[in-house]
Amino acid sequence: MDIKILGTGCPKCKTLEKMVNEVVSENMFDARISKVEDIVQIMNYGVMGTPALVINEKVAISGRVPSKDEIKKIIEKHING
Repeated sequence: MDIKILGTGCPKCKTLEKMVNEVVSENMFDARISKVEDIVQIMNYGVMGTPALVINEKVAISGRVPSKDEIKKIIEKHING
């Protein structure tokens, strides 16, 4: 699974990145996590607000920081999907 955090480095973007890393680690999900900070690449996803969470090239959340439980459910949905 490929997970990307889209954000330019603002506090909310860093919070989302930290939470996603914690959820993946705590649940032993097989995922590669990367951060996309380039504004052009972010715009290519059609995201108008950051932070955003992209799983397997699909935007799952944008413009807010979800709870860890919500992140876990979104990842599980993509695993079982």
